[in-house]
Amino acid sequence: MDQSSHSENLKRGYLNEDFLFFNLKDQKKTEFEFHYHDFNKIIIFISGDVTYIIEGKSYKLKPWDILLVGKNDLHLPIISPNKSYERMILWLNPIFLENHNRNDCNLLQCFQLASEKKLNLIRTGKADLNLLKQNLLELDMAVHDSSFGSEILKNSLFLQLIVKINRLFLGMDLNKNIDDIKYDARIEEILSFINANLEEDLSIETLADQFYLNKYYLMHLFKKETGFTIYRYIQKKRAMKATDLLKEGVQAGEVCSLCGFRDYSTFVRTFKKEFNLSPKQYAKLNK
Repeated sequence: MDQSSHSENLKRGYLNEDFLFFNLKDQKKTEFEFHYHDFNKIIIFISGDVTYIIEGKSYKLKPWDILLVGKNDLHLPIISPNKSYERMILWLNPIFLENHNRNDCNLLQCFQLASEKKLNLIRTGKADLNLLKQNLLELDMAVHDSSFGSEILKNSLFLQLIVKINRLFLGMDLNKNIDDIKYDARIEEILSFINANLEEDLSIETLADQFYLNKYYLMHLFKKETGFTIYRYIQKKRAMKATDLLKEGVQAGEVCSLCGFRDYSTFVRTFKKEFNLSPKQYAKLNK
């Protein structure tokens, strides 16, 4: 694969625009794999028979549910082909949102809280729905408009929507059980531990001892709940962490140890498998 192909492959799942808005409807058998993005994503579910898995939690969606998919969250939709799947999707560039923050207003707060609380779902009530629908309708029209002030109008409608979604999330009772969320509490705890300790020894034996589980049972349970082997999940997350450090200008050799790779050759091999580029090539493209 030549360098231009490397660059093109690198940009899949990456966002250079301030945001992108998609209004999608289809009724075909679509198979997805677990994937992630280098940006935040909002999914507004309208209709269909869809279950979304995000970092080991399963969300059975109802009309006008909102999903907050954070940067680097591994996620997968399971879609029944028996019904049309209709949804609106927003890809958000965090830098654009950060530039519009004010002292008392962090537009990424809903994503940060979703990550902290391990809750990616907003279930809208009737009182909120009309305003939300109106905002989405206007935004959908604005993104296809090229008349006077269209860029300003589009951005302002987008920012209004993000403020509303933050308010919806902040107004939720985060302790209330939602029947349509399924997960194994042990796996949730293990995922939190892994993501907080990527630089440490995370062998299966270490995790089994840490959580008082038989290692073979742990391996089976983890794959069943997340779709990944433990080793593959950890290596994927370490590679994601490496991209952030490389973008900050940290040297590849130091990134290797900061991300918990046992040796540099394993780091390079894992990174190339994930991004089709060596760490140094990636760093050069992201200067």
